[in-house]
Amino acid sequence: MLSADKGGIDSVYNYITGKLHALKQDTLHINVAGLDKNKIANLFNYLKLAKGCEIFAVGEDRGWYDAPKPPPSAPKSLENSLSTAFTNSKDAFVKERLWFQLTRYYFFNDDTASSKTQVNTRAKILTLFDKYKSAFPQNLTYYRTLGYVAGYYRRKGDFALSNYFYSRCYDFSFEMKIPSKFSFRAQQEADWRETLALAKNNEEKITLWHMLGMEYDPVRAIKEIAALNPRTDKMDLLLSRLVNIREPGDNGEYSISHPLNEQEMQAEKDNDKSARKEIRLVDSLAKKGNTAKPYFWNIAAGYLHYLHKDYADAGKFYAAAKSQMPANDKLIMAQYKMLAIFLDVNRLKRIDAQTEAKLVEPLNWLKDLQDGKVHIDKLRPGLCSGTIARIYLNQHDSLKAECFIDTIVSYANNNWVQKFIDLMNKSNKTPFEKTVLRYYPHTLDELYYHQAASLVYDENIDKAIALMGKAIKTSKDTLPGNPFNARLNDCHDCDHAAHQKQKFTALTFLKTLQKIKADLAAGTDSYRHAWLLANAYYNITYYGNARQFYEDDVFKGIDINAQKIPEKYYLLARKYAQTDEQKAKCTFMASKCERNEYYNNTFGGGSLNTDDAPMPPAGKYFKELKENYAQTAYYKEVLHECGYFKSFVDAKN
Repeated sequence: MLSADKGGIDSVYNYITGKLHALKQDTLHINVAGLDKNKIANLFNYLKLAKGCEIFAVGEDRGWYDAPKPPPSAPKSLENSLSTAFTNSKDAFVKERLWFQLTRYYFFNDDTASSKTQVNTRAKILTLFDKYKSAFPQNLTYYRTLGYVAGYYRRKGDFALSNYFYSRCYDFSFEMKIPSKFSFRAQQEADWRETLALAKNNEEKITLWHMLGMEYDPVRAIKEIAALNPRTDKMDLLLSRLVNIREPGDNGEYSISHPLNEQEMQAEKDNDKSARKEIRLVDSLAKKGNTAKPYFWNIAAGYLHYLHKDYADAGKFYAAAKSQMPANDKLIMAQYKMLAIFLDVNRLKRIDAQTEAKLVEPLNWLKDLQDGKVHIDKLRPGLCSGTIARIYLNQHDSLKAECFIDTIVSYANNNWVQKFIDLMNKSNKTPFEKTVLRYYPHTLDELYYHQAASLVYDENIDKAIALMGKAIKTSKDTLPGNPFNARLNDCHDCDHAAHQKQKFTALTFLKTLQKIKADLAAGTDSYRHAWLLANAYYNITYYGNARQFYEDDVFKGIDINAQKIPEKYYLLARKYAQTDEQKAKCTFMASKCERNEYYNNTFGGGSLNTDDAPMPPAGKYFKELKENYAQTAYYKEVLHECGYFKSFVDAKN
């Protein structure tokens, strides 16, 4: 019934009442035996009206990138139908929902369109609500109705009354919290004072301060709530909000700071001043110990001091919290342990063998949380990898630092790669070395693959094959296109979609490359083998159809854009070519390498965006192609397909 349209509702009702003998197969089938006919009639009459209201009340289903369409207007004819049904309804359950539908209709129809800037006390939405607000139970339907009345006042600029009504909706149920929170809007202090004056008791005032604190000023709100009732959970929720705002997005991760300009320095001072103000407030409430959960406030005070690098004070508040915490609360005990580990690590100045031994258990526990080996519901696991990495860097131990933060050493240096491989293959690892490797993001398989791929770009194929054989998993990945094929225009998708007689894995690709090199060295079919080598080395660069070859999980330090090797083999193929058609092909492919080198030098990086690049210089190979091979069919094909070359030729003419 939620998904059916108005016609579908009619069909089901006609089936139940015997006016329709069968329903479509995809329609809900209902056992009508024992159903109260009057209640069914009331229900379906209401459903048909409710479905009619969906036209204007239910938001459109659209993507985040789609521009919203103008909201449809509420049909004028619907008012009479809703009003008549409401007046005539004898069923209290249905009547309350018709009251909601009619109130919502008046909100969307906006019967005071001529008075946009002030409340019209005679507006239909207000008179309808006020007349019947005591006639119905104060359930979810009641507060949804009140929410539209609040929306009316908000639209007319009466923020004092609208905010009060939203606070009542917010306090009623979980379902009402999110829409009420987002609709709450404190404009001026005077409005806010008017809103507070509407509160009937301290609990209503607490809700109002709570909502103000969530959106605008948690420090002020916490102070006011603490004066009213420091044991309310609404103050605890604001404390969480305050801490969430203060904590960085990546707790403790490695980063490089830059010198601050004058404006940034002032912002830092202002931020520090605000942080100190928050810390003093939380400290004072934690020390009083009169909240519902004193350990919660002591943990928060300690954590705020920790974030502000006041480690001594952080330790004092954590110690106070430890003596207050319920031992059977698995979540809070785990939260405390995690924060205590962060504090202990940040207090370290140096990590020696004795310290490493002490770090084994806490670091393994944190990693178990992150990996899901230990699951504690609602705990947000974090790591202290950045802090440990910084300490090791200061100690000139880049190997261990890299295990915790994977951005420190250069994987272009094979000596570093080998150090990690040796550590992984070490037979008598210490407990800390085993722990360190849990934090290291790469596998032995990935490192062997990286070593092998690096050697390929150095044309050391024999050694590359030996190492690729050790990369048991990744070496079996299939390349999406045939790397030995060439194309006039680069089109990876075309090559990937083309029929391939033979599929190549990384390992079979290298073995084929090895055989082709051997045949070329032996002088067998030299043009063909040089051509195949050129294609292969072209396709395993950024520009080719086999990028996947270098896209391993490490691929640092590999010159994935390099064009010198394919260019070398295209020129070698041209040297061995037997016909002008073959020579024209080789020359044009060499021109592609030349153009790509221009992109490399102009744009740099491993993810080039050449879509909007300016016209590259023609280069020597365009000139050779025009001067030496204009009579070939391939020349005409290039002229037709390549806009760069056509521009070059047209400019010369």
